[in-house]
Amino acid sequence: MRRQRNAKIIATLGPASSDAETIRALFEAGADVFRFNFSHGSHQDHQARYDIVRKVERDLARPIAVLADLQGPKLRIGQIAEGKVMLATGTEFTLDRDPTPGTASRVCLPHPELFDAITVGQSLLLDDGKLRLQVLASDGNEIRTRVVNGGMLSDRKGVNVPDAVLPIPVLTEKDRRDLEFALSLGVEWVALSFVQRPEDLHEARVLIDGRAGLMTKLEKPAALDQLDEIVRLSDAVMVARGDLGVELPPERVPGVQKRILRACRQHGKPSIVATQMLESMISAPTPTRAEASDVASAIYDGADAVMLSAESASGAYPVQAVSMMNRIIHEVERDPLYRNLIDAQQEAPLPTRGDAICAALRSVTRIVGAVATVTYTTSGHTSLRAARERPTAPILSITPRLATARRLALVWGVHSTVSPDVGSVDEMVLAATQIAQREGFAQPGDQVVIAAGMPFGEPGTTNLLRIAGIEEIAAPEKRMSGVPVKEAKASGPATLPT
Repeated sequence: MRRQRNAKIIATLGPASSDAETIRALFEAGADVFRFNFSHGSHQDHQARYDIVRKVERDLARPIAVLADLQGPKLRIGQIAEGKVMLATGTEFTLDRDPTPGTASRVCLPHPELFDAITVGQSLLLDDGKLRLQVLASDGNEIRTRVVNGGMLSDRKGVNVPDAVLPIPVLTEKDRRDLEFALSLGVEWVALSFVQRPEDLHEARVLIDGRAGLMTKLEKPAALDQLDEIVRLSDAVMVARGDLGVELPPERVPGVQKRILRACRQHGKPSIVATQMLESMISAPTPTRAEASDVASAIYDGADAVMLSAESASGAYPVQAVSMMNRIIHEVERDPLYRNLIDAQQEAPLPTRGDAICAALRSVTRIVGAVATVTYTTSGHTSLRAARERPTAPILSITPRLATARRLALVWGVHSTVSPDVGSVDEMVLAATQIAQREGFAQPGDQVVIAAGMPFGEPGTTNLLRIAGIEEIAAPEKRMSGVPVKEAKASGPATLPT
């Protein structure tokens, strides 16, 4: 199941992709990570999908990552008496704390913390930005506005406040329940919605307590003011262009996307571009040319992964959408311009042993023409630093921890494998060369470059670089489940748990 590409694909599961046959087909078509959207579905629904994903993982013996995407503090208006009402441009409209159903002149805003945060002159966006209101006055009990862009307003539509940092917790009570459930399942990544400032990450980090990677969704303009610090505190970052595209003018989104991807590359954090990537494939078997170009642009810009939302969750062609995304990525990465652009984005290594070794790994790989770079890692740190360097050869990541292998399924260029730990450099070289052959990266006569840390098994000790030649495997392949490398003729993956 080796992918013939470096960038990864995240596919959202939902009503159109909940059965075992479809989930397996999505993985075989190219999905590397499955996203569970906790804005929709019950815990029972997510449990059933999670069980299927793990069965697919066992059947195909390839680590798969699961991303739990928390809903976050989505702001919504209350009910409207007739279900919907037309707001005419130029009229006045009030948002208040009265829970009675709304009319053409007012509606409840059931978020009391907003009333003191809103100031005169600010804009309020309703229904994903389709309606725009300008604040005329706010007294703590009601917000009086003028309708700038009118239209039909329905019950429970979303509210965006692009001009303010709002005093709302990033984790709601629902999010805390969903987070604990997701962690009990064993997900590899947790996505935090509507992050506005670095402090928003602290509570989630404490609650997760190392059990999953923390992914920050950047969808609030306020977060851009402290982008570097937010990226530094995150384990991965998603450019969530849905709400971000509502709160920012459309013409600013492409530049902001590039800025976020560059910050992630600088800090060595995986980056994901999401929302409306192949939107027309919700109802059509092929995308528009503009959508194909959008996916390609994210890959040219160096994103670690691109994501499908409704296309795979509720669309009519989920498998075709993943297959199309796979083909677009493959085509881009074959383009000589792609490598030129990736090299042009190269960042100077940080003054650490790990970065020094991984920068050397990239150079040596190019100089000797190695067919693969091999990283031995316990925590995943070595593989992440190697991915930051964007080497010309794929990264074969070897780890004794299944959780680490799964988490790295998100990362650019990384092909994760699980294998028992090694006790010496000779065992390391033997295992690396044999796994490189077995996984289809190398043939006899090829060379691989190996990065690891000594003492073996201690996280954060990357300090070793080795060039190794590939020799013919003398004995039949033997799958391993806890068998030490020195007792095996060929090193295979540790068996995935049942």
